[in-house]
Amino acid sequence: MPHNCKPSTRFARAWRSVFVCLCLTGTALLPAVVQADARSQAKRMHDRLAGVPPTEAVLASMASDIAAGRTTEAANTAMQHRAFYDVTLKNFAMPWTNRDQTVFAPLNDYVATVIGMVRDDVAFDRVLYDDILYVGRSGLGVPGYSPSGNDHYEALETQGLSLKDNLVATTQSAANGIPAEATAGVLTSRAAAQAFFVAGTNRAMFRYTLMNHLCTDLEQVQDPTRPPDRIRQDVSRSPGGDSRLFLNNCIACHSGMDPMAQAFAYYDYDETAGRMLYTAGVVRPKYFNNKDTFPAGFSTPDDNWDNYWRKGRNSLLGWDGSLPGKGTGAKSLGRELAHSDAFASCQVQKVFKNVCFRAPSDAQDRAQVQAMTASFRSNGYRLKQVFAEAATYCMGD
Repeated sequence: MPHNCKPSTRFARAWRSVFVCLCLTGTALLPAVVQADARSQAKRMHDRLAGVPPTEAVLASMASDIAAGRTTEAANTAMQHRAFYDVTLKNFAMPWTNRDQTVFAPLNDYVATVIGMVRDDVAFDRVLYDDILYVGRSGLGVPGYSPSGNDHYEALETQGLSLKDNLVATTQSAANGIPAEATAGVLTSRAAAQAFFVAGTNRAMFRYTLMNHLCTDLEQVQDPTRPPDRIRQDVSRSPGGDSRLFLNNCIACHSGMDPMAQAFAYYDYDETAGRMLYTAGVVRPKYFNNKDTFPAGFSTPDDNWDNYWRKGRNSLLGWDGSLPGKGTGAKSLGRELAHSDAFASCQVQKVFKNVCFRAPSDAQDRAQVQAMTASFRSNGYRLKQVFAEAATYCMGD
């Protein structure tokens, strides 16, 4: 070893060579690092929106958009995959259609309508009050749509037909023969009627609509300060002989629920015929179940409803001041609910949880949900945009 070539000197020269190499090639290496990060984010975004891996071409396109800051375009590319509609949106909406709130149920008109509305960028507030229905297009070799059965939708699913490509919009009034003014979006779909109008007193439709579309249950909206004048006859004023139970518990739910559930007075589900019934001007007999429990209670005369929750603690649900807070029938009630702050926030929270695999959990998440909710409303209630924004937020750094 030469006397002047000490180990420390050799190591220093080696590191200088590496440094020079990096400096000379840095312009080639750095984009590769950025691109690798963008590819990872693109894959995560695609996996969460479509639930399946992207093709190499799609991954490259999305990564390029993400690297250039075009995250919405990247998300829209992922949402072009049929699995976003066949799987992600189906599983997103299916729990809203049954009392068990399970995804393990066949495709139905409620879910198909949600999927079609998202695909077509239909203002999603209309989901609770529009005369709208999505069915499979003609020529698919499946049973035709019927208001008395679900064979049409089950065949679409079992035959593996793309919902993205094969759903078309129509109206409930044309397909089911009910008056347009009696339609109320998915609330008057066959699936909803089968689940929530069957038997009972039609309060189930109101409760599950709160749960599914305002993200709140009756326990959370109890308010014993509301007037009890519209509580029906089937509610005992002294359950178990103790009137305090009514004053402290029953009244808290029924004083607000019963005046609004009156909107469904003309609806029922015929299990024998397998279809929803609408009897204009005739209150369904179920509204008089157990009328002798408290004969002095409210006897439903029509489908006029009032929102007693516009005052009191439930004013925090954010009711639309441009609406009167009362009306006739399910359509106007659906509009009342859909134009609340709670409705908009609920849709965003559900999308966030679906895409990010968690509920909003900290201040940053909650701020993001608030921003997305404002965007949702200002951009015409476009739910596809909410999916894109959630996917961007949760694609990773």
